[in-house]
Amino acid sequence: MELRTLRYFVAVAEELHFGRAAARLHMSQPPLSRAIKQLETEAGALLFTRSPAGVTLTSAGAVLLDEARALLEHADRVRARVSAAAGAATLTVGILGDSTDPGMTRLAAAYRRSHPGIDIRIRDTDLTDPTCGLRAGLVDVALTRAPFDETALTVRELRSDPVGVVVRADDPLARRDRLHLADLDDRRWFQFPQGTDPIWQSYWNGGKPREGPVVRVVQECLQAVLWNGTVGLAPLGHDLPAQLATVPLADLPPSRVVTVWNEGDTNPLIRSFTDIATAAYRH
Repeated sequence: MELRTLRYFVAVAEELHFGRAAARLHMSQPPLSRAIKQLETEAGALLFTRSPAGVTLTSAGAVLLDEARALLEHADRVRARVSAAAGAATLTVGILGDSTDPGMTRLAAAYRRSHPGIDIRIRDTDLTDPTCGLRAGLVDVALTRAPFDETALTVRELRSDPVGVVVRADDPLARRDRLHLADLDDRRWFQFPQGTDPIWQSYWNGGKPREGPVVRVVQECLQAVLWNGTVGLAPLGHDLPAQLATVPLADLPPSRVVTVWNEGDTNPLIRSFTDIATAAYRH
């Protein structure tokens, strides 16, 4: 069994859908299906039960999934140790988001266990660049939120979070169980500076141009709401000051937590980071 084929299998097993797995692997679906059929032939057992809605793991598939993850983790560890011996023992990670996120905490612990000899350098970035300096060559891989311009980048989704509207706790909107974007048309929104990725800006402005104070970091967003009665959006589940509240927003797609790196970058440390991140955020 080739490691590449096992990576294909793990992707299908985690997505439980050939189309989504093919998109994640940046390949078309037919060769992925052929590779899985060949793997089933080599294993001498069906690994998936197929249906129009997707696939489910068979008992043999579940066993192989555990073994494949262990094999792939070991292979990545071998590559990382070789890279470290060759002097490439540093991985620079750009972070945009809540450093107290349990997924990030699990990722840090798991990566340290798997790669104790690797020096991890963290670059905490502001809201003006959702790729955290990736395009400028300041980081090797970014842990951030989509959407943004993905040209020449490889993106893997780790989790999706519903989004809410951040308002003052004494704002009449704070008493609502749920809001729609139309409820916010007459309100001022916080803005990102000129030159910010327009896809990123549009998402956090609910898909249309808005007016309001310019902010660069999360604390400035919260202060804009507190002092000016501005509204803005944020993923649900984050702790806020007592003076602020978050109301679920009904008509905006979830915010996706992703890892992203430059297309074609074959650094094994990036691959192992992404694989460990996928497992850490799956819990």
